[in-house]
Amino acid sequence: MLAAFVHEDLDWDRLTVWQVDERVAPDGHEDRNASQLWFLPSRVELMAVAGDDLAIAATRYADSLPARFDAVHLGLGGDGHTASWPPAPHPDSVVASSPNDVAMVGDFNGRGRMTLTPTPVNRARSRVILTTGKSKAAMVRRWLDRDRSIPASHVRRSATTLFLDTAAASKLPPSGDAPG
Repeated sequence: MLAAFVHEDLDWDRLTVWQVDERVAPDGHEDRNASQLWFLPSRVELMAVAGDDLAIAATRYADSLPARFDAVHLGLGGDGHTASWPPAPHPDSVVASSPNDVAMVGDFNGRGRMTLTPTPVNRARSRVILTTGKSKAAMVRRWLDRDRSIPASHVRRSATTLFLDTAAASKLPPSGDAPG
């Protein structure tokens, strides 16, 4: 989705892209989400996850955030996570209820993480969730059915647009019968 935006006629000098979440790994490491942002012709604010004091880095990132984002781009994992909000019984599953704007998450899918919490995500004017693949179809349905047991349920539904490929939409009812 971000690659498609590059070809749009936007005033890139006026845009700033902020990371929603990042894996704790050295700068330039292939596991880093930052590697997906290098081509954007805008200012990019990266999460500093390569340092020694990640709690201070998380606080600094939170302090630098704008009062409100225009849009937040999210995905949806096959386990129901979005951003880096792990599902229970992960010990950091409480991050989805954090009052802070940025939180640290212990080892989740092989890496520690820094993540925005639902607070700034839901404060945004809009949210976009891009989800592809059959492995995520059940979670798409559960999110649309308002299943409160999955982390993505913490995403505000109003002003949220869900983009799905055919595989991710495969467990949805026929058009016109979609869940509320």
